[in-house]
Amino acid sequence: MKVRTRLTLLFTLVTAMLISFYGVAIYYSSKEARETSFYTELKSEAVAKANLFFQGALSEKEMHQLYKNNTQTLSEVQVAIYDSGFNLVYHDDSKVDYVKENPEMLSKIFKSKQLFFFLDDFQVAGIVYSHNGKQYAVTAAAYDQYGYNSINHLLTISIISFIIILVLIYVAGLFLSKKALSPAVKMVEQIKRINAGKLQLRLNESEEKGEFHELEKNFNQMLERLDHSFSTQKHFVSNISHELNTPLAAMTAELELALQKNYTQDEYQKIILNALTDVKNMSKLSGSLMDLAKASYDPAEISFSEIRIDEILMDSYAKIRKENPQYKINLNIDPEIDEQKLIHKGNPYLLLVAFNNLIDNACKYASDNICLIDVALVSDHLSIRFINNGMPVSEKDQQNIFKPFYRAENSFDKKGYGIGLYLTQKIISLHHAQIQISSGESTTTFQITFQTSDNRH
Repeated sequence: MKVRTRLTLLFTLVTAMLISFYGVAIYYSSKEARETSFYTELKSEAVAKANLFFQGALSEKEMHQLYKNNTQTLSEVQVAIYDSGFNLVYHDDSKVDYVKENPEMLSKIFKSKQLFFFLDDFQVAGIVYSHNGKQYAVTAAAYDQYGYNSINHLLTISIISFIIILVLIYVAGLFLSKKALSPAVKMVEQIKRINAGKLQLRLNESEEKGEFHELEKNFNQMLERLDHSFSTQKHFVSNISHELNTPLAAMTAELELALQKNYTQDEYQKIILNALTDVKNMSKLSGSLMDLAKASYDPAEISFSEIRIDEILMDSYAKIRKENPQYKINLNIDPEIDEQKLIHKGNPYLLLVAFNNLIDNACKYASDNICLIDVALVSDHLSIRFINNGMPVSEKDQQNIFKPFYRAENSFDKKGYGIGLYLTQKIISLHHAQIQISSGESTTTFQITFQTSDNRH
């Protein structure tokens, strides 16, 4: 069922319930008012007939004749008068007795002074009337033809009005819901035109501020992110294909060359060594891509625990020195730093990868293969600086150096894939830290700033 129809039906149902409650309340209050009003009329008629009988100038015969004349044109009230001994004193028409009073009923009237009750469709009022020191029980009974007709007419009008109002409300609800949901219909029509190949399309944002404007705005922002993600993915796949193709092509050429003629043992060893180098390069590239994939996980899926930053740095120091004995690394940790300041919540594997990349880059591009690591507190924040001496990094390269597969102008003579620093930035961001680059005439510095435990709380 469409939202428009569901809203209309729900609105109609709620309105129907409210109108029904109102109509039932009006009907029963009118019914109660009719009964009370008619009992009052009966009581007045009983008193008037008693006064006329005991104090009036009309004889009993004339009163009977008056009653018969009135019954021909309207529903006349039938009155009966009994003395305290339950003897009939007067009756408008004893042959057609509506009430059929009995001693039990008369006894109740004398006891309660007045009594009101229904007898089939007739309403009966019984009162005690005093005359010349004697008490009499007077009953008045009649069928309220006019009152019942009015109530039935009210019920008929209410039912007809209820049905007409519901129909009008349903039609009005359809019209209003269509008008209210028209922005959603337009959005659906525009969304249908958007696919993977047309992510540059956007929804037309309405000028009127409201829920649909917010929805359109957020949907367009989502499309922006998707478009960026798709573009990055295409660029990523293109670069990966290129980077993988280079060592594969070199290996293929060397192996095909080896098959074309016979070589000496030394020449074969050289060919195998070149192929092995290409395989290692591919393995290193594959490892970097795996690390990048891990760093791209949802942060909620990455395991974080309490770690010591200095211990991760020491592990990275040992790993780089083992793999590259020619590198020289100077690690300086301010002795005045409280141990608690070195504790951070993070993933040890990913941080090790980030530190490895920074140390390896610093040594690789340094003129003397030396990397200085300086750990200190700056404005109560843990700061780690990776410093090397070598060719400066241009302003343009500094702005783009953390982009995937970007190679700085001074890096083309070094082996690399442009993944390391992009991966490092993602890892540092996952740990709610910042990384910055600054470069002078002969010094380049990468600085990581962590929040300390006190700042995080």
